Amino acid sequence: MIGAVVNSNNVCKHFTADEIISRNLEIVGVYRLTMKSNSDNFRASVIQDVMKHIMTEGISIIIYEPTLEDGSEFSRSVVVNDIDRFKSESDVILANSFDSYTR
Repeated sequence: MIGAVVNSNNVCKHFTADEIISRNLEIVGVYRLTMKSNSDNFRASVIQDVMKHIMTEGISIIIYEPTLEDGSEFSRSVVVNDIDRFKSESDVILANSFDSYTR
């Protein structure tokens, strides 16, 4: 059972990344790294696997994550705290599930 769940999660991550890659985008915006609202724990966030897959294809990623310093880097991606700048620079925005409204 656990193996099936892990496999299903991997299929979902690859499907999401492949869909984004197929769109020939230049910059993908990642909205939040955290998995839950009011959390700053994103060390094991699933979104990071999707980001890595996308970056292997040469697509740049910009991250909106207010818990990190503006202009810093996370996993070779620039962190932006200005939501308007984030939206204007992103060709598409990938929203991480962090509450019931984004699932």
